Amino acid sequence: MPDTFTDEQRQFLQLLRLPVPGDPPPEMAQAKPLVDAPTALPNRPISAPAQPASAAMSSARREVGSATAALPPAEVAPTPVRSPAPPLKTEARQAPVLATQISTPVADPQRITRIATLDWRALNNMVNTCQACPLGETRKHAVFGAGNPRGSWLFVGEAPGAEEDRRGEAFVGRGGQLLDNMLRAMGLSREKDVYIANILKCRPPNNRDPLGPEVQACMPYLQRQIALLQPRVIVALGRFAAQGLLQMGTPLSQLRGTTQQYQGIPLIVTYHPAYLLRNPIDKRKVWEDLKWALGVFAELQ
Repeated sequence: MPDTFTDEQRQFLQLLRLPVPGDPPPEMAQAKPLVDAPTALPNRPISAPAQPASAAMSSARREVGSATAALPPAEVAPTPVRSPAPPLKTEARQAPVLATQISTPVADPQRITRIATLDWRALNNMVNTCQACPLGETRKHAVFGAGNPRGSWLFVGEAPGAEEDRRGEAFVGRGGQLLDNMLRAMGLSREKDVYIANILKCRPPNNRDPLGPEVQACMPYLQRQIALLQPRVIVALGRFAAQGLLQMGTPLSQLRGTTQQYQGIPLIVTYHPAYLLRNPIDKRKVWEDLKWALGVFAELQ
């Protein structure tokens, strides 16, 4: 019995447009016969015996190979050489400058000694013309302080804000208004009882935190102010004021509710008014701190 073709073998031969032994040619299979096929005569073979499937496959492959060899060689396009892609342009981002990355100016003993000998007016003039740190180039006005220099209370903040920089006065913005309310609640006023100053005399750009070199350059001014004012009680407003005056890194939360000392002067720590504007829920804590300060002041009488 002759071998039969599988469907896969038939599809392979049909794809090559080769006749499948035992099947009519494709054009005859598609055409509709006009007349019936004649009856085969006796003793006359109608068709050659079908070849085995393996022989037919080998024959098909030989025909394909000969047909392929007869074709002219195809031109192979040269592979284009791509130049390396240019690096993507990215926006240059400047890394934030840390305080430790800025060269700290060496303390000038002569400058510190000179500041320690100035009177109130000369000290004010020196602050207004100071160029000891880069803030002297970016400020609009230096802020020496505000209030009564003969008052018994000294409130120390962090640095001038935008409104203070514009007007050259301490605590005149929204934080200053809140501070005035705090003083009234204590029975005090800046015109009679209180003087107000800052750790820095110039506003840092965008109200950023003070940097170490800036504090180092400005602290002699505040130290001389305190020496001339001789307040009975100092109230430090915020973390930077407390840590700058006490020269320690203790968190504000641990300093609150205690009486610290600055060169023999009682020092009370509380939140800065600007912090209270963002967190009004902590006004009660500030009131507790201010009552503590009033109690300390009463003990000094």
